[in-house]
Amino acid sequence: MQDALILERMTSPEVRAALDAGRNVAVVACGAVEQHGPHLPLFMDAEHGSRLAEEVARRLGNALVAPTIRVGCSEHHMRFAGSLSLRVETFEAICHDYCVSLARHGFRCIYFIPSHGGNFAPLADMLDRLNAAVGPEVRVVAFTDLTAQIELWRRIVQEEAGLGSRVGGHADIAEGSIMLAMHPELVHEADAEPGYPGPLTPEVIERVFQEGIGAVSPNGILGDARGLSEEIGRRCIAETAELLVDYFRQSTGTDAARRDHARGGGVPPRGGGSGKH
Repeated sequence: MQDALILERMTSPEVRAALDAGRNVAVVACGAVEQHGPHLPLFMDAEHGSRLAEEVARRLGNALVAPTIRVGCSEHHMRFAGSLSLRVETFEAICHDYCVSLARHGFRCIYFIPSHGGNFAPLADMLDRLNAAVGPEVRVVAFTDLTAQIELWRRIVQEEAGLGSRVGGHADIAEGSIMLAMHPELVHEADAEPGYPGPLTPEVIERVFQEGIGAVSPNGILGDARGLSEEIGRRCIAETAELLVDYFRQSTGTDAARRDHARGGGVPPRGGGSGKH
């Protein structure tokens, strides 16, 4: 990935030149540093988020990648050693300050990518407040359809290996394959094992958030981690990036806004829902 996409690797004059040239979209990943079973490193979600943000920015063509918010809302993982968690209020304060800072420099669209399940609902809840904080000339959008994300992974795993039923949403065959595609040296494939095998019903999800993931999965896995492959991981990254780009473009009318900008027009209109969580 070229450094010209990564905000924190650029100089201030380089950022100003990019903004003046119309690269006024900022992509912000919201990850986590938390347990991912006995086989994956704690930075799974943070690293995945950074990769997705870069893939999305490259596809958009008029975007820069803001620094990933690496720690997220992970209280339900705290019984597992090494996990870190932000209070929801802290997470929102960080997102708020990111948006206000980026808006002050001239970014006109800010796209949030939650790469940790516990960040989806807080982002959906704060979205109106983030938009109010930046004013009418800036559009803040967050992808918060966790169901669509998991269904996409399940379809890919089924097509590649016939193991779609092993996708459970956390430290499973999909997430393990994503890490295998990014950092194979950090994946302990011999320790990949089944976790909670059942469907994620509303009752199960409520128990996870109220009692912690260990209440339903002693090893911290939702789904089954066996059967990892780099090809599954590569497809999950690429097709998730496409899903995100389509969502952001539809939510902000990015293509129409580009045409307006070329004619001297303004900023994409507000509107569009934040999806499920």
